[in-house]
This record gives sequence, C-alpha cells and structure tokens, in this order.
Amino acid sequence: MEFSIDKRYPVDADTDRAWRLLCDMPAVAICMPGAELTDQVDENRYKGKAKVKVGPAIASFGGEIEMLQIDQEVREVRMSGKGADKGGSFASLLLIARIEPAESDVASVLVGRAEVSVKGKFAQYGERMMIQIADMMIGQFADNFSAAASALPSCEAAARGALPTDISAIRDAIPGQNRELNA
Repeated sequence: MEFSIDKRYPVDADTDRAWRLLCDMPAVAICMPGAELTDQVDENRYKGKAKVKVGPAIASFGGEIEMLQIDQEVREVRMSGKGADKGGSFASLLLIARIEPAESDVASVLVGRAEVSVKGKFAQYGERMMIQIADMMIGQFADNFSAAASALPSCEAAARGALPTDISAIRDAIPGQNRELNA
C-alpha cells in the first residue's frame, strides 16, 4: 500500500532556529514519537528503531534513515527511510520537509510531503486507517519539533557559541507523553 501526505504545521520558533533543528538528524529523531537512532553509519546515514502501537498490534521496526539533500537556499531537506519488523511488516518513506517564514518574525511553518509505502501486517489496516495513523504520528512530531526548536538559542546566542552541545536540551523540551506513539 502506498500513500502520500502533505502537511503544514506552525512552529513556535523563528525560521533560523527551526532550520537549524531540521538539519540535525539526531535532534529530529528525538522529535519523532517512538523513534531512536542507534548508530551513525556515515555522515548522512543512521541506523535506528521505531516502536509503533496501533490498537492491539505492536511493531518494532529496525532500519535506516538517510539525509539525501540539504538545500540551504530554500531551507529544504530530503530524507529517505526504510525499516522492517520481525512480524513481516515493511515500511519506507521519502520525506521532503521545508521551513517557511510565518507572518510573525518569531514563528515559522514546517511544510512536509511524505511518500509512504507499507507492506505486511500494518498494510492490512488499509489506506484510510494508515493515513490516520500517519497523521497522528506527524502531528505529534510537529508538536515536538516546535517545542524543541523554541528551546534552541537564538542566532545571536548561537553566534556566541551558546548552542546546546548535547541533545539533552532538546530532549528536555519535549513533553514525556509525546515521546512514544500509541495510535
């Protein structure tokens, strides 16, 4: 089963802070409910795992995500990911995400398009249900992303070297209930 999702989410941080976060794969992974990076393969590829619970079904996917392109000019990234679980489910995605300015200088907009392919146990739920689950996951991600971006120091502070040196500041900005996905 294949489907596409196009979404726009407000971010409670200016475009510079949101863009810095979007370019940082380990930080972005923290924002995805149920996801965790386990190993960096090279500069652009990571291994990881994600746990997804849909009703009584639970899947623990292991896989890889790769940053395909970072376009500084339009503030857009392209990523691909794929993973499988021991129960025979397989998922892959191509994600294009962009940061756009909002009407306010202290806010921005996260714009995303995902091409998703699901096979196996989860595909049995059908496209309509899978889109609802994906919407829920992406909505939680967007809330976490907004909280994490707003926790980053401003560009002026970043220029003075006040960037968080470890991921804990981002992790602390995300409410605990938004770190796991239960659909």
